[in-house]
Amino acid sequence: MTARRTRRSAAPDLSFERSFAVDGHRYIAGCDEVGRGALAGPVSVGIVVVDLDAAAGLRGVRDSKLLLPAEREALVPRIRRWSVASAVGHASAAEIDAHGLMAALRAAGSRAWSAVLGTVTPDAVILDGNHDWLSARSQGALFETDGDGAVPVEPAGCTAPVSTRIKADLKCLSVAAASVLAKVERDALMVSLAASYPAFGWDGNKGYATHAHRAAIDATGASEYHRKSWRLGSQDRPDMLRGESGG
Repeated sequence: MTARRTRRSAAPDLSFERSFAVDGHRYIAGCDEVGRGALAGPVSVGIVVVDLDAAAGLRGVRDSKLLLPAEREALVPRIRRWSVASAVGHASAAEIDAHGLMAALRAAGSRAWSAVLGTVTPDAVILDGNHDWLSARSQGALFETDGDGAVPVEPAGCTAPVSTRIKADLKCLSVAAASVLAKVERDALMVSLAASYPAFGWDGNKGYATHAHRAAIDATGASEYHRKSWRLGSQDRPDMLRGESGG
């Protein structure tokens, strides 16, 4: 048995989600992001809403990083049927460069949030990590259409109470499901872009910081889908932020 398979032995469940029923909450949204540390492509945020009055477990769901690509893809239609509502929002590399990573995460999360509101209004949100970048109260108007600051482009953002939880993607079924949807959708986008930019190997690295990816940037320069404010090639520049590797 491989180490990856051993780590998958403890499956996420709905125990934490069900704790919200004490406060009269019924519709709980799990939220997770992917692409935070990539050099290219968007940051993507998945939201999956469960109905505590009806939801049962969902076999096979894990944090997306613990699943093979084929396993993640097979889970997508099952997660869509199992959940009351689900959506994935994206914020582009250009938005990350222009507004910063946290604002881009908020934009992607607001887009996903706006999409699920078409079906249901969640009573509470479980957000993976220890920082609430999703709530409307912490973001205000995000991106504006003109210089006078009058017309925000983005939805108002999440207005439900948000509970952050470290390693929620490993423990909370709704959050793990959200990570799967976001990962599959973002990966598919990067594979589609790879056909037009074959030098960067996005069909394999999905935009993350492999040695070959950095070497390709050194050789050809950055594309329009790269985060140009980040350290991209093999040489550091004082004005660039460091990218990270990850899923």
